[in-house]
Amino acid sequence: MDIADVSMALAIGQLVWGVFQPVFGAWADKKGAFPVLLVGVIMLAGGQLYTARAASFPSLILAQGLLSPAGAAAGSFAILIGVIAGRLPPNKTSVASGLVNAGGSLGQFVFAPIIQGLIAAKGYAGGLAFLALSSLATAAPSWFLCRRNGREKRPPVGPAEAAESSGAVGLKGQLRLAVRHPSYLLLHVGFFTCGFHVAFLTTHLPGEIGLLGHGGAVSAISLSLIGLCNIGGSILAGVLGKYFRMKLILAALYGFRALTIIMYLLSPKIEMVFYLFAAATGLTWLATVPPTAGLVGKLFGPRYLATLFGLTLFSHQIGGFLGAWFGGLAIQASGNLLRVWHLDIALAMLAAIVNLPIREGKIVRAA
Repeated sequence: MDIADVSMALAIGQLVWGVFQPVFGAWADKKGAFPVLLVGVIMLAGGQLYTARAASFPSLILAQGLLSPAGAAAGSFAILIGVIAGRLPPNKTSVASGLVNAGGSLGQFVFAPIIQGLIAAKGYAGGLAFLALSSLATAAPSWFLCRRNGREKRPPVGPAEAAESSGAVGLKGQLRLAVRHPSYLLLHVGFFTCGFHVAFLTTHLPGEIGLLGHGGAVSAISLSLIGLCNIGGSILAGVLGKYFRMKLILAALYGFRALTIIMYLLSPKIEMVFYLFAAATGLTWLATVPPTAGLVGKLFGPRYLATLFGLTLFSHQIGGFLGAWFGGLAIQASGNLLRVWHLDIALAMLAAIVNLPIREGKIVRAA
């Protein structure tokens, strides 16, 4: 398989991850999160194991384009934030979302060098087996997280929330209202560009580092630094959401992202530049998740947050599909990623602009 084939399989995975977000979110909202998380554990582990046996393009699509991303979607931000949102007052949701997001970044920081070492010692099969086992190990903390229904722990504080808690607010009605809400749609546009950026770098930054003559250790350290710095960025974004308008936080994050890429393109491609770029990128990497989830909760309340935020993540993954795919096409056509870097800058600037008109008004619920 050439780079375009592998990029396409991973791009399909980005899209599938987004498609399953609202599906699993609705399932979790209706039946509880633990069955969703357990199915995700099994699919994610199975996808890693099958990847080791993938000897053709269709088999790679099945492993990394369907099983793995669908399993990851079942344990994603939308599901986990949906669980904790019902246990906390609304003014703490943004901070909690930042902590959940930081957990994912901590995993990236810890796993990137471990997997790189396992690949060097045992080959790709060893790294994939370790990923499968670590996926299965998350079943236990998932059970502890979901063993009690958190929504029963926080009593309704008003008539609207009492109706919401009793189930009077229908999911279909809330969805119809959300898709007609201008601020919700603008969030989708901004998050689309975030997905493009994240998937493009996840898929192709290691390849770019290799094309410029650096070894796999530089790639592993760079990805690890992104995860490490995003821990601080995610928590900071969540805390700032308590004091500043979340739309302004998002605009600043996207604007800083565009500036970071410009500085990277103007710099000599030595090891330290990659590390500094990774650290700066990590500050905004998925720090957009807490304010975006906070805005969705602020607009529509926590009852169907997993579904509504799942739809927003679907837009994120449409961008992710294009970011992973376009990178592979650019390398195959010109041998470099310069055109995609320029597109990434333009999209980041667009995201900064479209977040400014968002109205952070009162919670809107279907009658």
